[in-house]
Amino acid sequence: MLFGICTPVEHSAAVRAAGWDFVEERVDQLIQGLISDDQWQGGARAAKSVMPILAANVLVPPVLKITGPEADPQRLLEYMKLVVSRSANMGIKTLVFGSGGARNVPDGFDRNHAKAQIIDFLKMTAPLIQARGITLAIEHLNHKECNIINSISEAMTYVRELNHPSIQCLADTFHFWLNSESLDSLAEALPSIVHVHVSDRDRSAPGFSRKEDYRPFFAILKSGGYYGPISVEANWPDMPQTAAGVLEYIKKQWKEA
Repeated sequence: MLFGICTPVEHSAAVRAAGWDFVEERVDQLIQGLISDDQWQGGARAAKSVMPILAANVLVPPVLKITGPEADPQRLLEYMKLVVSRSANMGIKTLVFGSGGARNVPDGFDRNHAKAQIIDFLKMTAPLIQARGITLAIEHLNHKECNIINSISEAMTYVRELNHPSIQCLADTFHFWLNSESLDSLAEALPSIVHVHVSDRDRSAPGFSRKEDYRPFFAILKSGGYYGPISVEANWPDMPQTAAGVLEYIKKQWKEA
């Protein structure tokens, strides 16, 4: 198992000192596909990381629409070419496709059309990432953050539609619990789950305040043979001081599941 933290690369030394395995960055803050090479500083920042950057989330910024009348496939293609190239050069293996602001369906826009636009975006992206050994993980988001792909089951409709080895699914405890999803939907998504995000229902880090029980969720993952990366994506004050305790809590929950 690999356990990581969603955090800027500048925290990598503290993350490593606490015993974690990797950091997960944000595409919009590190890779920045809308910034030209001559203005981009992300590569220099990544080079200073003392830990692997195995994944990056927030794949597409809200200003670059995937659905709706403002969607621009050619602009999306140029953006993704740059993102994939930079990601591969950093050693990133997984790009997380949440991007609620980019994929949110505008009021009054036909949802079937929006779904087709998302599928077109994924079809366009698939060969780019496959050529560089990267996997895209479709993230289900809660209804407050986005109005499409709101469950693991819905995310899996896209995975099955694409039927491409580089387009898979993510499981996130925060969105899972907020949307009252069933463990059956998690089980049915295996083995297409390639990445996991964890946090408590209030977005705090596991074991930090609520002592949330992750064992039923972890038990399903283990029963399906999942031993991939698990990232903490949380609002987490004093992370360097408490990171070791959170890791201990997660590992204990995984062991007991």
